[in-house]
Amino acid sequence: MPRASRARLKQAVLVLLALSCTAHAAERLEIGSKRFTESYILGEILARATGGEHKPGLGNTGIVLAALKAGSIDVYPEYTGTIAAEIVHLPGKPPLAELNAALARQGLQAGIPLGFNNTYALAMREGGGVTRISELARHPELKLGLSQEFLGRDDGWDGLQRAYGLPQSPSGLDHGLAYEAIAAGRIDVMDVYSTDAKIERFKLRVLEDDRQYFPRYDAVLLYRADVAARFPKEWEALKKLEGRIDPRQMIRMNAAAELEGKSFADAAALFFGEQKGAKRGLFGTLFGPDFWRLTREHLLLVLASLAASVAVGIPLGIAAAKRPRLAQAILGGVGVIQTIPSLALFAFLIAAVGTIGVVPALIALFLYALLPIVRNTHAGLLAIGGGMRQAAMALGLEAGQRLRLIELPLAAPAILAGIKTSAVINVGTATIAAFIGAGGYGERIASGLALNDNVMLLAGAIPAAALALLVQGAFELGERRFGWLRR
Repeated sequence: MPRASRARLKQAVLVLLALSCTAHAAERLEIGSKRFTESYILGEILARATGGEHKPGLGNTGIVLAALKAGSIDVYPEYTGTIAAEIVHLPGKPPLAELNAALARQGLQAGIPLGFNNTYALAMREGGGVTRISELARHPELKLGLSQEFLGRDDGWDGLQRAYGLPQSPSGLDHGLAYEAIAAGRIDVMDVYSTDAKIERFKLRVLEDDRQYFPRYDAVLLYRADVAARFPKEWEALKKLEGRIDPRQMIRMNAAAELEGKSFADAAALFFGEQKGAKRGLFGTLFGPDFWRLTREHLLLVLASLAASVAVGIPLGIAAAKRPRLAQAILGGVGVIQTIPSLALFAFLIAAVGTIGVVPALIALFLYALLPIVRNTHAGLLAIGGGMRQAAMALGLEAGQRLRLIELPLAAPAILAGIKTSAVINVGTATIAAFIGAGGYGERIASGLALNDNVMLLAGAIPAAALALLVQGAFELGERRFGWLRR
């Protein structure tokens, strides 16, 4: 090998080593949280105490646990009852040591009790005459609205129904919306957490668990077994949180977010003895400090997935038009993808790619954007008259030349319309990607749902709608430009 080449190779290796070292040095503790107020706040406390990065509102236990096992996050706040029933499937009320023995087989550990028990409970409006869960069996007319996670948990509705012989058939309802539903009289009973700040505000009575069905749900940290070795400084900071959050303090922080309109970060600041933030207003929330970050993240999700869909969708549409035997399989395949529920597809992709965040979100958005592009490309090519194709053949053009010079330009308006449809759809669908830590305007929508906060919901929905209008307007300008070029 020439000396100059060896020198360049050596320099390249050194650069790669430097980049690798820099990336390793920049490694941060990744903290996750579930999609309810208390988990958001605890995630903010962990991030502030350690200097780690908080990935908020990742979803229910299954999604956050998958992210933890895959290494996309390193730690998140969890509850001993949930660990026992949902993660290691141990009966009864096992102690922490027994939980850790079972968790070790999954490369996980639980520890650092934070100091409070946030048990599940059922609650209803005052004045109903029911004070204990067992009394619900005598009132089959009562309507139950329970969170989807509670309905599906091993320690949730199925076990509770068996333990108490309850005759009701509950409906699934987002936890953040259930309080408004019970206040409006649409439901009579809901599941609550014992540290919910809204229990007192909505004047609810927590029903006595007279058969002791629910275990203790002591707040602890669930983490990867190698966290202490990988992040020794952050681990020491986490250990200092042990026993420092009592139930009253947790209720106070929940109330700051849910009742006083403070951000999760400002609510978490109360733990550190700081009073921050005023009640959120729409304008201030809409153009808050996170606006440009969320805009960049949303545009990345939409444009990157759309570019991939165009690159794959147009050739698939061409294949469907040129090979009639393949048309049914291609169009049917992209059509079936469109029917898969977004969160179900996200959950599947997390397991498939082994991570949360941008990668599974981009794959999902790419798949959802295919149908309009493939179908419009196929329809646009089939709409070209036979006379035009015969004229092209009479000129001696080969099949590839006919496609490139005649057919695709004629089908371009239909293809562009399909791309526009996909782009607008993706702007809306990308908001759901926030539920797996991919960012974008959906972060605000997820927070608004957790808090039942219309201001936060609008602060996420308005820019998403505005972006959809801008994207549609940009494509319409492009279509007019394209039409002028054709003339």
